[in-house]
Amino acid sequence: MDLSAQPQIVQQVAQYALQGWELAKGWLLSPAAWSQFALLIAAYLIALYVSRKLRPTLTRLLTPPPEQENVFATARRFFLIFLPLLLPLLAYGLTGIGEALTRSIFGSGAVIAFGKRIFLFLAVRILVEQIIKDGFLKLLGKFVLIPVAALYAVGLLDVATARLDALVVPLGNLSFSLLFAIRFAVLAGLIFWLGRWSNDQSTSFISKQQEMRPATRELASKTAEIAIFGAAFLILMNIMGISLTSLAVLGGAIGVGLGFGLQKIASNFISGVILLLEGQATVGDFVELDGGEAGTIVKMTARAAILETFDGRWIVVPNEDFITTRVVNYSDSGSANRYEAPFSVSYQTDINLVPAIVEAAIANHPEVLKLPYPPDCELRGFGDSGVDFAVEFWVNGLDDGRNKYTSDVLFLIWNALKDNNIEIPYPHRVVELRGEIRTRAK
Repeated sequence: MDLSAQPQIVQQVAQYALQGWELAKGWLLSPAAWSQFALLIAAYLIALYVSRKLRPTLTRLLTPPPEQENVFATARRFFLIFLPLLLPLLAYGLTGIGEALTRSIFGSGAVIAFGKRIFLFLAVRILVEQIIKDGFLKLLGKFVLIPVAALYAVGLLDVATARLDALVVPLGNLSFSLLFAIRFAVLAGLIFWLGRWSNDQSTSFISKQQEMRPATRELASKTAEIAIFGAAFLILMNIMGISLTSLAVLGGAIGVGLGFGLQKIASNFISGVILLLEGQATVGDFVELDGGEAGTIVKMTARAAILETFDGRWIVVPNEDFITTRVVNYSDSGSANRYEAPFSVSYQTDINLVPAIVEAAIANHPEVLKLPYPPDCELRGFGDSGVDFAVEFWVNGLDDGRNKYTSDVLFLIWNALKDNNIEIPYPHRVVELRGEIRTRAK
């Protein structure tokens, strides 16, 4: 069949197909190939039998009690997830032994070597589809690791590598091979994934150190994050053979340009570091800014703090606002907060009795503090409809969200006044009519 008129890729595929057919015919007609097929099947059957016997025992040994959370229990759970690889890896190992035997007896082992590569491909596929759970690693395995294992299994990995290395991608005065670009992308992804994982582990470890102040924990987490990703970047540049000296010159030039254009970002970053060092506001504090924004700090980033209001909204506040404007921190050092509840009584009341009655009632509330001051009922003035009072009380926490301190206190005041027959007034108006009132005769 003449394929000279067909495209180059069609001719090459046909050539590979012809080579494969010749190889298959050679295997089918060779006694050594038949013996290798037999060893291949025997290796798989032995691996299947051994894995079925070993798997229940290994599962029992590697499964720790649910309540155990130490290092050894974590290691046992880690190795347990790799049990699905037991069958293909056993078959791969036994096939390797069979390959050594056939090469020593017949001087060749192409068939059994091919079978060994197939078992390795199956192990890679099980690893990607059943064991890896992380989305990024699964994507990398699906589109990089499995294709590489498949090419290796059929013996075309070297050919594909050579072709990719020959394809040069021009980029201005620079040029690089497609193989270099693929390697760079894969290595960059793996290194920064490892950096992210390391950062998550370090953040989790630091957050458990309760003896450290919250601001110190947050600062340590940010420092670890910068150090981890900075090291990851330097390692990647070193692996890929990129000169750090040229990067330093380029980074200096870029830094000067960014310094003028990103002054606000730099200011917010430095302000965030100052906040973490001084500890004036940290995660968990309820703050109110000069602009009226108020909420609990749920997260502090390099650029801004995230406030969550009691109605569930998130407010992004630049770190610079905490430094350059007035900030009221209601949660600083766990200090108590003072609130007051106003009320009125009728002018027919003996007002000398009111403070003692109200203070005794409010003192029974379990959240009202005796220190720094007990409840204090004060006369505030004489209103249009009644005598105005207000009771001041101290509590730990904020009177909002799940806490309803003022509401509870007003209920206590109402019940105490009712129990003592003290009237709570409502507005009265006296209408004075002047002049003669004329009536219309019917």
